[in-house]
Amino acid sequence: MGMDWYNMIAMKLGGYSKNWESVKEGISGEDIFEEQLKELLKKYPIALDTGCGHGNFTLKMAHFAENIIGFDFSIEMIKKANQLLEESQITNVQFYHLHAKNLPFQDEHFDIIYNRRGPLSIFREIRVLKNGGIIFGIHIGALDEIKNELKTNGFHSIEINEYNVNEYFSTEEDLARFFTRIPGNIDYLDSKNQPQLKNLVEAYQTNKGLMVPEKRFIWKAFKK
Repeated sequence: MGMDWYNMIAMKLGGYSKNWESVKEGISGEDIFEEQLKELLKKYPIALDTGCGHGNFTLKMAHFAENIIGFDFSIEMIKKANQLLEESQITNVQFYHLHAKNLPFQDEHFDIIYNRRGPLSIFREIRVLKNGGIIFGIHIGALDEIKNELKTNGFHSIEINEYNVNEYFSTEEDLARFFTRIPGNIDYLDSKNQPQLKNLVEAYQTNKGLMVPEKRFIWKAFKK
């Protein structure tokens, strides 16, 4: 999966914002991550948002932090993020078009690095996190890789929790919009991909409607 896919999502869908109707059964890990991050930003106010996408989440968190820098390797995502930043009139956020493996920031600049389903290559540049700082993330998978990176980079007080809920979709179009936004997927909204959409609907049809299980891992650790 290359950068072209992310640029397409930014240009066609406006980024990662939810553009479908659904109901979740239970408390989503995404909601738990957001609430925990709000509290962490009060204690660790200088933050780096790894893989910020089109920036709406970064701007939402800006109200709880002193300063947040968000970066993404998709130029179209950053264009959208800067547009939203200008419209918001928020002054404590900056967005940059960067790759996680080569960051221009000084050593020990940030109190916290948070990673909301972003690139794990941020561990190559963990030097930018202050000693005693915190790294906080949420991912769908790659748990073994995350554990290995935390151990290899000398983090301590590691916490990992799993959260599972079921998400129900009102229509086939809502399901198509949801799966189109998942990195690497085809555009299920494109008429030429209707056979694949039909297979998707059949795979997730239940007696309670169209249902997709949601699994999230929330992880947190401190830098020595």
